Amino acid sequence: MDPNSTTEDVTLAEEKPSTSFNKMEDEKKADPENGIENKGFEDEAPPEYIPPTPPTTQLSPVGESSGPTEKSPGKVESNEETTDRMTWDNQWEFLFSCISMSVGLGNVWRFPVTAYENGGGAFLIPYFIVLIFIGRPIYFLELCLGQFTSYSQVQVWKCVPFFKGVGFGTMVAALCVLTYYCSILALAVYYFIMSFQKNLPWAHCNENWAGEGNCNGSVLLLNGSIPEMYFQVEVLKEYDNIDDGIGPPDWKLTLCLVASWLLIYFTIMKGVKSSGKVAYFTAIFPYVVLFILLIRGVTLPGAWNGIKYFIEPKWEKLYEPGVWYAAVTQCFFSLNTGFGSIIMFSSYNPFHHNIYRDSLVVSFMDTFTSLLAGFTIFAILGNLAHELGDVDVETVVKSGSGLAFIVYPDALAKMDWVPQLFAVLFFGMLFTLGVGSASADAGAIASIFCDRYPVLKRWMVSGVICLFGCAVGLIYVTPGGQWMLDLVDFYGGGFVIYTMCTLEMVGVAWCYGLYKFINDMEFMLGIKLGWYWKICWGALIPIFLVILLVYSLYTDGSLQYNDMDYPVSATVCGWIIAVTALICFPVGGLHAMYKSSNITWMEKLKGTFLPKYDWGPRNLKKREEWKEFISQADQRTFFERLRDKSGL
Repeated sequence: MDPNSTTEDVTLAEEKPSTSFNKMEDEKKADPENGIENKGFEDEAPPEYIPPTPPTTQLSPVGESSGPTEKSPGKVESNEETTDRMTWDNQWEFLFSCISMSVGLGNVWRFPVTAYENGGGAFLIPYFIVLIFIGRPIYFLELCLGQFTSYSQVQVWKCVPFFKGVGFGTMVAALCVLTYYCSILALAVYYFIMSFQKNLPWAHCNENWAGEGNCNGSVLLLNGSIPEMYFQVEVLKEYDNIDDGIGPPDWKLTLCLVASWLLIYFTIMKGVKSSGKVAYFTAIFPYVVLFILLIRGVTLPGAWNGIKYFIEPKWEKLYEPGVWYAAVTQCFFSLNTGFGSIIMFSSYNPFHHNIYRDSLVVSFMDTFTSLLAGFTIFAILGNLAHELGDVDVETVVKSGSGLAFIVYPDALAKMDWVPQLFAVLFFGMLFTLGVGSASADAGAIASIFCDRYPVLKRWMVSGVICLFGCAVGLIYVTPGGQWMLDLVDFYGGGFVIYTMCTLEMVGVAWCYGLYKFINDMEFMLGIKLGWYWKICWGALIPIFLVILLVYSLYTDGSLQYNDMDYPVSATVCGWIIAVTALICFPVGGLHAMYKSSNITWMEKLKGTFLPKYDWGPRNLKKREEWKEFISQADQRTFFERLRDKSGL
């Protein structure tokens, strides 16, 4: 039975006056007296919608009964949504929220160094190719999934119930990344506060944290640069080896961590009604700071040497597979695909909102920000190399936290005009960038539970998530925290996200059906998507991501931190984190089979690859219009069309 071509019976109850009291009654999520029971989205028919019952001789999609057709009494208002759902106050809040989510720390401290290490200006060629044919199509697909269904990343898989575990897998990955992401925000808060001192603390050697005999005036003689010693000894109190354990949390960083999570909580506690307002600031302020730093940076001695190092192409790098792998990694990390936050944001849009335009704007702004940050960072690094005695820029370049909390503070401290001002701006910008992305990921996790259990209060769910994230985040503000951060990032972040994005594309394009999805988007957007989207979604992206996964597993050696290998016990711990996320996919599929009403296991399996009875637009009136639209559309798959053309 094809649920997309079935005409649904909708029972209309008695008309009631439109009063506030009746509206409150309709908004109740569980009312035993009226026969409505909240059982979760797995086996729950919407209160207003009576699903059809297929004949016993046909497979039943998950959630449908297989008995005789029978109308059940129920109170239905076909023009209302199955459950109330908040929406953005205006389209600008959605656009700024998407920009704030995508434009994050990855653009400022990750892209410049990644580009430099993988061919400089030549890296832009594979990056733009990956952005056009991989990143932007995945970003647009996630926007479409959220807006079409008005659900978060788990419930959108009503189209293919077997794949609902993909949504839970992305939730686990997002939670892993979110916990350590906020520890970086804690460091930004700490440096932001320290920047208000009369003398920047990392600008002069202090024997209290550098060690007696290591200082000669303001010059550090041993163990490295002053900012590096300040970061590792004074701020992190870092252990030399992970075998020493992780140690107790630092109380100063703990307070900064709590402050970061409190701000995130107040940002997401009311959903998009609160986060949308914050997005105006988190999306605009970083650009103001970047332009100020760029103008100041290009006027410093040696700045153009740094910019030259950034854009000078190394064409031979294009033949290395690792460069293309780095381009995909950067694109995923930058656009924030695979974390569920894109689906969550678009699920609060009006049904016919023009997300095609928004996807173009966000992808352009993301790339523009990466280039802007690259010129800004390397202009200041060029000045740092000049101040150190005209050394090569490559000698001062570090990646990740080393760039943000060692190299850049060193460069700021050497500015001759109010270095405190630029330090405040820079670390304030880092914190703002991080809050935008972290709030989106935390909000996506909260939406999963609020969509599944509508009786839950948003502020309460958000509080539990933030409390849990803050408690786990204490691991990263310990002396062994940076060791744990790299471990969780490697196993719980990148690898899992690649896998889930691959499954996401396979589930939509190959299992639900590419042409079905194209028809759905034509109904929602009013435009027929062309061959570019069909090729990218149907073939290019799934195949390329599978190759990428194989390559990453084959080439990734043992994980290192500070040129030291992790012990076997740490590697085992990392794989446990990865498996916890990856196992969500088969477990979700088995659960969908268990909930199926079909008789044999093979019928249950086939049924989980059919859309659920309530798949489609959340608004019941739109759903009926959609069913009428697709009943007249060509719903054949690519292989069925090929078979019909060949006459087989």
